Amino acid sequence: MRDNKPVDRGEHKDRVLRAIGSANAAATSMVAASWARSVHLHGLSPDRFTELQRHEERDLGHRRARLDRLLHVSPSSLDRLYGLISLTGCGLFLCDTEGVILEQRRGAGDESDFDKAGLTTGADWSEKHQGTNGIGTCIVESRPVSIHFDQHFSSSNTVMSCMGAPIFGTDGELTAVLDVSSCRQDLDKSMASLISNAVGETAGQIEADHFCDRFAAMRILRGQGDRQRAPVLLAVDKDDLVVGATRAARKAYGLPVNAKLAPKPASDFLGDTEARGVGFDSAERRELSRAIARANGNMTAAAKSLNISRATLYRRMQKLGIGDN
Repeated sequence: MRDNKPVDRGEHKDRVLRAIGSANAAATSMVAASWARSVHLHGLSPDRFTELQRHEERDLGHRRARLDRLLHVSPSSLDRLYGLISLTGCGLFLCDTEGVILEQRRGAGDESDFDKAGLTTGADWSEKHQGTNGIGTCIVESRPVSIHFDQHFSSSNTVMSCMGAPIFGTDGELTAVLDVSSCRQDLDKSMASLISNAVGETAGQIEADHFCDRFAAMRILRGQGDRQRAPVLLAVDKDDLVVGATRAARKAYGLPVNAKLAPKPASDFLGDTEARGVGFDSAERRELSRAIARANGNMTAAAKSLNISRATLYRRMQKLGIGDN
């Protein structure tokens, strides 16, 4: 078991600089690439203490307001995840896209360690300020990351093990990061892997809940591969047009990830154009069938809902082959 203290600053600095000086390390290693950004882009040094940036409550109020709906739907998922990890000494942190911690779940026995490490509400854990870490690096990479102990850029952060997962908004853009971190040195790789998977699943659940909340008035369809890694959800309006899609759905169906979604027929996405048909006859058949179904087979009521006569309804049914089977 490692001692609960940072690694030797000089040794850690040498290791980091050797890695980023390698010809292909940054290209083949996510950690090395982040170390390189920390040095070359942000001007940080592995052995130099970086003062933690903290945001006051007034600023946090503005930041929470920007994520109002996501924060509204997330508590049950956060509580469920924390219930799973609390006995491991891990803390749970929900952050905005600038790496600022907005919500947290921490055990009373571990609060002093988290406070000392700077894992507390209002702290800024962006790569710009802290170098490689589970929150800031997740933001830059826009994918799940695990940064354990001396994989952190700053030697002062090597007492931690951090696992972050992105949460994408209803527009497909990154909107938040969910992180679970531990200051205990007895967190082994197998347990860390299990926790990392749980973090990813919870981030996906929050993303799905946020999407369903945003499109509450729409019909929500689950696409192929839903929840294998992220929610594949489509929001369909009353005209059977897809008007919303999660980031995973946009990728699955070749939609623009970083642009406004233009409405498209649901049948174009679901591969059932043959069954649903295209053109005016198919559209009319669909509407007549729906009206009859809603009226429970009462033709008078169905005709009235369509604002046509009963005779016209029967004539159109005969032409379109409705009721022949």
